[in-house]
Amino acid sequence: MPGMPEERRMATPVFRFAPSPNGYLHLGHALSALMNFDMARAAGGRLLLRIEDIDETRCRPEYEQAIYDDLAWLGIVWEEPVRRQSAHLDDYRAALARLDAQELLYPSFESRAEIAALAAERGRLGAWPRDPDGAPLYPGTAKAISRAERRRRIDAGEPYALRLDMAAAIARVGELAWMEMGRGPGAADHGPLPATPVAWGDVILARKETPTSYHLSVVVDDALQGVTMVVRGQDLFHATGVHRLLQTLLGLPAPTYHHHRLLLDTDGKKLSKSTRSTGLRELRAQGVAPAEIRKMVGLS
Repeated sequence: MPGMPEERRMATPVFRFAPSPNGYLHLGHALSALMNFDMARAAGGRLLLRIEDIDETRCRPEYEQAIYDDLAWLGIVWEEPVRRQSAHLDDYRAALARLDAQELLYPSFESRAEIAALAAERGRLGAWPRDPDGAPLYPGTAKAISRAERRRRIDAGEPYALRLDMAAAIARVGELAWMEMGRGPGAADHGPLPATPVAWGDVILARKETPTSYHLSVVVDDALQGVTMVVRGQDLFHATGVHRLLQTLLGLPAPTYHHHRLLLDTDGKKLSKSTRSTGLRELRAQGVAPAEIRKMVGLS
């Protein structure tokens, strides 16, 4: 990758599969896990397993154990120890402190409903922009609040979210790109691709009760674990722009990416953890063999 030190390019490839224990795994997870496993093995690389359990309200121990059981049943082997995000909150606090030192963070106090109402009000003058996931962009109203007032409201115990000042961040780093690769050894590169984090607006990087978000924790974890190849679903393609921005702001290395196809249900929607008919536990209970799972996800 352009700009990457020679020793990093020549190092053993490091892949990772990083599910959240907020439900049972389904066929879409099997596709991603098996692709990571197959690609790591073909490249003579390492496969890490990471448990992304920062959402304390939805993550449960039984779901985490089910992840280990399902992956082992599929024949996937990973390195120990497994990194659990909930055990590394200080790493994310440190990253937030570095961004705050660059004056790139600010607290916002509106609820999701209030943000939707603000966007609807401003949208009367024209279509209000939405992020790649379809949510209305944050209008930036909290930027007008003085530092003293922000501190008063935080000290008073008001809920808040820490947001990245996207305009200031982009002004600091300029243009960004990432390397997107095809599947397997020797596959053609499709990058570098331009990164457009501005499409997400002032993204949330932490909340009062949780010192991180998906965007921040995944970037910090990949760097600390030495991940060199991120293989994940096409639904996270646009999020990579935010990740490249954070990597640059924090001085972290950039992995190479591969965004694979998604498995869809009969309505053409991405599989979800509530879809019991595609759950690995249910399929295993029905007597489906791991080799059949590979066929079902199109890997054999």
